[in-house]
Parts: sequence; C-alpha cells; structure tokens
Amino acid sequence: MIDTHTHLYFRETYPDGGLEAVERARQAGVELMVLPSVGLDTADDLLALYHAAPEGSTATAVGIHPENVDADWRAVTDAIFDRFADESPVAVGEVGVDLYHDATWRLQQMDCFGYQLERAREMNLPVVIHCREALDEVLEIIGSFSGSDRPRLLFHSFTQDAEAARRIIDAVPDALFGINGVVTFKNAPALQAAVAEIGMPRIVFETDAPYLAPVPLRGRVNESSYLCHIRDKVAALTGVSPEEAERVSTDSARALFRL
Repeated sequence: MIDTHTHLYFRETYPDGGLEAVERARQAGVELMVLPSVGLDTADDLLALYHAAPEGSTATAVGIHPENVDADWRAVTDAIFDRFADESPVAVGEVGVDLYHDATWRLQQMDCFGYQLERAREMNLPVVIHCREALDEVLEIIGSFSGSDRPRLLFHSFTQDAEAARRIIDAVPDALFGINGVVTFKNAPALQAAVAEIGMPRIVFETDAPYLAPVPLRGRVNESSYLCHIRDKVAALTGVSPEEAERVSTDSARALFRL
C-alpha cells in the first residue's frame, strides 16, 4: 500500500520525528509514505524524516499550504521550492485554497495556488490539492490551464458529496481523489455515496496523519499504519475485494508520482 498523504514529521505529535510510525507502517504493509510540505517552519523536520527513514519508504512533496499564505506568499513559496530543489520531490503539494476558517487572504491563496500549478508544470510534477470550502475558487484557477498544460491533479482529503465529485471530474477528467479516514465515519453518508460513484480507478488512499484516524481508531493520533482500515471501507463501498482495492490504489499512486 501507499499512503499518498501523511505528516509523520510533525514533531509536536511524533516526538521522535516520525521514525517509529514509519516502521509501524512498514510492518503493516505500507511500502511508501508521501510527506507533503505545508510551509518553511516544518520543512527541516520533513526532510529530516525523509533522510532518516529506510531508503524508498518515504517521498517528499513541495509546496505551501493555503492556510500559510499571506501578503508575503511569493517570497515564502520561492524559498520552500528552493529548499526542496535537491530533495527529489514526487509532487507539488499540499497546495490550494482553504476558506473554512478565514477568507482574508482569498485572492492571495488563489494567486499562490496558480503560481504553484505553474511551478508544477515547469517541473513536470503532479499536484496534491487542498480544497476546503473553496471548490469554485480551485476550479477557476485550474480552468486557467489548458488540458495539455495542466499537471496531473490529486484532490487530497476529498470529503464532499457526489455532486462535488462530478464537478471535479467534469473539469478534470483524469483527476484522482485521496480518500482518508473520514470515509469510515458514521456521519459521512454523503462521502460514502460519492466514493461508490467515483469508483476505485480514480481513488488513492491516504491517512492525512496525524489527523482523522479511521474507525475503529477514531479519536487517536492517526498514523500511516492505519491505512488498512481505509482500504477495507473503500473496498466495501466500491464492491471490490480489499486486495483488489489495494492493488488498484497502489498502481494509481505509482503512476501519478511516477514511482
């Protein structure tokens, strides 16, 4: 299995820097964990885990999280891309627009997202998108790129309904959807229906650790070793075996990140 989105490097949650969580994940059958960056303040911790973990068990993604965007976004974004220049990132992410808590920097978030899409195009890398309460804005920016120029897109932590999924697919026919522990929650019937409609060929698995631990571990600090619970739930919703769900998700992730 591949965990396409995990923050095991958050030291306030994983005091050892994430190494023990990486080992538990490997023992649970997770062969690779993609570590997306969120900003300069945690970049050193991310890269420390990347270099300390067993070779091939982790990969990096470079970008600035929309909640870290402000008036100085261009300089910060350039700095983080410079910091990862020699670290072989497999994607640009996590990047996008988040208006859930505060829309103060809405326009700057949109500009920063578009800029990072352009950087991804230049680097020939896919993009891991963070989109919360901002689907209109995200699709507007994506729409400014033609199909031939647009990087491959993964909508991380997709937790919306089938209508939102259809809008994304209509705009980006080859989009992938990152499904995490929310799909196991009892209060997520709309997402569960969306997953059934999206189907396995468009789905990759993620934990988004340390957040959103799946049932039956909800409420705990999440980690990549819990990915099997997401696999099993998605398999049931899409009508395939857990083994087939794992194979399809792994193949899709490998193709996306060119692994």
